[in-house]
Amino acid sequence: MIPTSIVLMRFFKSRKFLRLASCSLLCLLFVGSCIKNDLPFPRIPQLILSIAAEGESKEAYIDNIAYEVTLYLEETTDIQNVKFTDYQISEDGVSDPNLLEGTYDLSSPLFVTLYRFQEYTWELKAVQDIPRYFQVKDELGESVVDVAAHRVVVTVMEGTDLSNLLLERVKLGPEGITTMSPDLKPGPIDLSYPLRVEVTYHGRTEIWTIYGQIQDTPVATDRVDAWSKVIWAYGSGSSNAENGFEYKKTTDSDWTRVPKQYITSNKGIFSCFIPGLEPLTEYVVRAYSDNSLGEEMTVTTQATADIPNGDFEQWHKTQRGMWNPWDENGQRYWDTGNSGSMTLGINLTTPSDHTPTGSGKAAMCKSQKVALMGMGKLGAGSIFTGEYLRTEGMNGVLGFGRPWTLRPTKLNGFYQYSAKAIDQLGDADYKYLKGRPDSCHIYVALTDWTAPYEIHTKPSERVLFDKNASCVIGYGELTYSGEMSAYEPFEIKITYKDTSKVPSYMVITCAASKYGDYFTGGDGSTLYVDQLSFGWDLP
Repeated sequence: MIPTSIVLMRFFKSRKFLRLASCSLLCLLFVGSCIKNDLPFPRIPQLILSIAAEGESKEAYIDNIAYEVTLYLEETTDIQNVKFTDYQISEDGVSDPNLLEGTYDLSSPLFVTLYRFQEYTWELKAVQDIPRYFQVKDELGESVVDVAAHRVVVTVMEGTDLSNLLLERVKLGPEGITTMSPDLKPGPIDLSYPLRVEVTYHGRTEIWTIYGQIQDTPVATDRVDAWSKVIWAYGSGSSNAENGFEYKKTTDSDWTRVPKQYITSNKGIFSCFIPGLEPLTEYVVRAYSDNSLGEEMTVTTQATADIPNGDFEQWHKTQRGMWNPWDENGQRYWDTGNSGSMTLGINLTTPSDHTPTGSGKAAMCKSQKVALMGMGKLGAGSIFTGEYLRTEGMNGVLGFGRPWTLRPTKLNGFYQYSAKAIDQLGDADYKYLKGRPDSCHIYVALTDWTAPYEIHTKPSERVLFDKNASCVIGYGELTYSGEMSAYEPFEIKITYKDTSKVPSYMVITCAASKYGDYFTGGDGSTLYVDQLSFGWDLP
C-alpha cells in the first residue's frame, strides 16, 4: 500500500493540480478586482509638537486648533533667511517642506503641509518687533513711521521753519547692523522738501522718504475707547505744553478735566483712563494742550454682566453618580474634569456646603491620584468655563471658553486652599517640585478666539493654554501655596494688551494643582471657590 504522504506529493506535482491552481488564482484575481474598498482612511490630525529657530526672542506659540504657528524673532534676525533648529510633528507624519532643511523667508506667511492619510495645511507667521523712530524738537505728537511704505511723517506747528528743524534721535532699522545714506545724526535737518534716505541691513537696501508737514492746531484727540465704567483716551500735542483730557455726558453742559494721576505722557504723546462712569451712557471726550482744544469724540459705554452661575449654586448628579455644575435642564456654562475621573468612579470637583456665608453652595476642587490596580496618575480638581469634550485613554480633551464681548477690569471672589506636598509627578520637567507644597491656580483670560479652544493633556500631543499668545487680549491670575483656615476674598486685576480690542471669548479656570495639566501635584490638595463676579471700574 502506497503511503498517503507519497500520494499527496504526486498529486501536488501533477499537471491536473497545476491547472486547478492556475484557475483558482485567476478566479481570485478577478474577484479581487471587482471588490470595492469603501473603508475610509482614519482621520488623524497631524500636529506640530515643537518648533524653534535661530534668533528667536521667545518660545514659539503653536495653535493646534487653527493649525497656526507664531514665531517671535529678535530685531537683528534676518526674517528672510530663518533657520529652524527644532521641528517635531506627529508620529508617522510627513512634512512638506521639511523645515530642518534650508532657510525660509518669513516676511510673509509660510504654508507647510503635513501628511498622514489626509493633508493638513499649517500657517507659519513671524513677529519681529523692530523699534523705529524719528524725532525732532518741538514736534507735535510722535512722528508717523510707516514701515510698509518706508516713509516717515513729522508734524510741527504752524509758523515752524521746516528748513531748520533739530533732529534729536533716529532709528529706522535693527539696532547695531543698520547703515543710512545720508548718515542721519542728531543736529540740524532740512525737511522743507522730502528727504530720501537709503537704509541698509542684512545686505538689502530700503529707500525711505522723510516728510515734514505743518498742522494749524497744536493738539489732536487721536482715539477714545469706551468700556463699561471706564473710558481710555489718546491724544497728541506739543511736548512743551500742559496736555490732558476733558469729558462730560452728552446731556451735560460743563466739562470735567481728567485728574493728573490718571494721565500718562511721553513727550507729545499722552493718554488717560477715566473711571467711575455709568454703563450704557453717551460721553464726549476731547484732548487739550495748554489753551488749545482737540476734536470732540462721542462714545457710548458698554453694559455690565454677571458671570453665569458664578455663585456655583446650580449642580446636578447623573444616574452614574457624576457631579455637573449646572441644573439638569439648565444652562451649561461651567464644566469639570469629572467626565474623565468618573471612568474610575471618582468626582474630583463637587458641590460643597462649606461657603463664605454659611449658606448655599460652593465648588470644591480636590486633587487625587486616579488609579486602577495601582496604575494611574494625578487628577487635578478644577472647574472652568467651557465643556469637557472627551477622554482619550487616560487623558482629557477640553473646550475652553464661552462667548463674551465685554471688558471687565478685575475678577472678584472668595477662596480657601489647603496644599499638600507634591507627591505625584507626571512630567520629568517638574521633578524638582517633589516634596514642595502644592499651589492652587485661578486665572481669567479674554481672547479673540473664533471657537472654544481645545486643550489636550496627552503628553505626546499636549496642547495647553498660553497666556502670552497673541490671541489673548486680557489676562489676570492668582496662585497660592499654603494652608488657609477660612475663606478669604480675592481680586485679580485683568491687564489688557490693547484697550481698543474687543474680546470674543472668556475663560475662567480654578484648579487645585497649578501643574495639574502635567499630572503633577499633591494628592489631597483642596480648593474651595465661590461667589465669582467681575469688576468694571478702575483703579
